[in-house]
Amino acid sequence: MNCIVMKNIPFDLDFEDLLNRLRIKKGTEYEKRIEELVHEAEKNANLKVLYKLSYIEDKKDDTVVIDGVKFSSRILRVNLDNVNRVFPYVATCGHELENWSKGFPDMLEMFWLDTIKELALRSARTALTKELKDKFELDKMANMNPGSLEEWPISQQKELFQLFDGHEKLIGVELKSSFLMTPIKSVSGIFFSTESNYENCMLCPRGTCPGRKAPYDEKLYTKKYAL
Repeated sequence: MNCIVMKNIPFDLDFEDLLNRLRIKKGTEYEKRIEELVHEAEKNANLKVLYKLSYIEDKKDDTVVIDGVKFSSRILRVNLDNVNRVFPYVATCGHELENWSKGFPDMLEMFWLDTIKELALRSARTALTKELKDKFELDKMANMNPGSLEEWPISQQKELFQLFDGHEKLIGVELKSSFLMTPIKSVSGIFFSTESNYENCMLCPRGTCPGRKAPYDEKLYTKKYAL
């Protein structure tokens, strides 16, 4: 299946959620300024997603071959144990929003804008989740991202981007030699159908992560993934 580009994605930002994340009280001057920044961000935002349907061709103990590309990760391999197709993707807040945000020298506003861009990226990925569920009649999904866990290092971004065959340029995303992406607020990974409630966070012991979606389960790796 060829790569599919999603554009014109709505920037659905929950303003109260944003204030809570920034620990800003209502009725303050800060709230008014943040509201102004949100309106400007919505005007500049051009969220984009690239994804494709890919098939698993081979599985070994700790490797899996997807569309001819070999990935090395015991956790990824086990998570795809009963799966034959996956959905590699790249989502981004877009260069438009990134470039606009660079015009603010104030450190506090830069922090606010970083959170706004993070929520913009979340909107893009939410739109992708909905499209995959609707288009491919999927019920429950999970996803993994290179670099999110030690067992699937960020260097595997190189293999993941091979699946896109250069089409990531259609959404303005570039993979750097450091395996990081530009724009900075971009994310890549693989969605897959699952019957479990898998989250990367379940295997990550870092307790101070603000993006944690599930509690750390220190017994999960031994119980499910160890050889």
